[in-house]
Amino acid sequence: MSGDSVSTVSTHVLDLATGRPAVGMVVRLSVWLEDGWQRLAESVTDANGRITSFPEIGVGRHRLGFQTGDHGNALYPYVPVVFDVGGESEHYHIPLLLSPHGYTTYRGS
Repeated sequence: MSGDSVSTVSTHVLDLATGRPAVGMVVRLSVWLEDGWQRLAESVTDANGRITSFPEIGVGRHRLGFQTGDHGNALYPYVPVVFDVGGESEHYHIPLLLSPHGYTTYRGS
């Protein structure tokens, strides 16, 4: 991590086809380094489709990689969401809304 600034990250995944959380989805947290992506953590969505157990992250480019193929999205079996973390300590909540033929993400609170 760069400097003393650390941030936290969480996510949740909602299946818009069923209107329910996507339970048991594997999500990987990675950071971009000079030689490519380095995995920091891997977790699985809970009964509410949430992950709050990722480690603290520092300044830089990060990626949440959602394994969506087993959750009704054959067109997009893996969804990478890349986001930049600035110098201020903040919380980054990155939700994923999943449908059979697409997905949406945004910065939550």
